[in-house]
Amino acid sequence: MPARVKYRKMHRGSRAGMATAGHTVAFGEYGLQAMERCWLDAKQIEAARVAINRYMKRRGKMWLRVFPQKSFTKKPLETRMGKGKAPLEGWVAVIKPANVLFEVDGVPEVVARESMRLAATKLPIRTKFISRHHVG
Repeated sequence: MPARVKYRKMHRGSRAGMATAGHTVAFGEYGLQAMERCWLDAKQIEAARVAINRYMKRRGKMWLRVFPQKSFTKKPLETRMGKGKAPLEGWVAVIKPANVLFEVDGVPEVVARESMRLAATKLPIRTKFISRHHVG
C-alpha cells in the first residue's frame, strides 16, 4: 500500500496491451515474467516473496519489481445498486503480459529456478522463468 495517494478511490483503468516498461531483467540475473494480465493483490505478492526468500535461505539478493499502488473498491454483499462508489477494499498492482515480477541474483540457476517455481504457484497467472543473458 502506498504511503499516501492524492485520491483515495481510483478508476478501474485499462489493462490492455503489453508491458512496455519493466519487461526485462534489470537488477538481478534471473527473473519471473508474467504471461497473462491481472490485478495482483498485496497478499499474493507477499506470499510469493516469502516463498522465494524461504527457498533461497538468505543467500543471494531478491528484487520486487511490482508494487500495489492501485486501490480498488467493493460493495458489500446483497447491496442494491446506486448510493455512490463503495469503500476501499484493498490495493493491487496492475500486471500486464511481459511484466517482470521478481528478480534474484547471487544464487545458482537451479536454486533460482526452483524458488521462482514456488513463487509462481502462489500467483493467479501463468509465468515464465527468464534470465538476463539467454532467453529461457
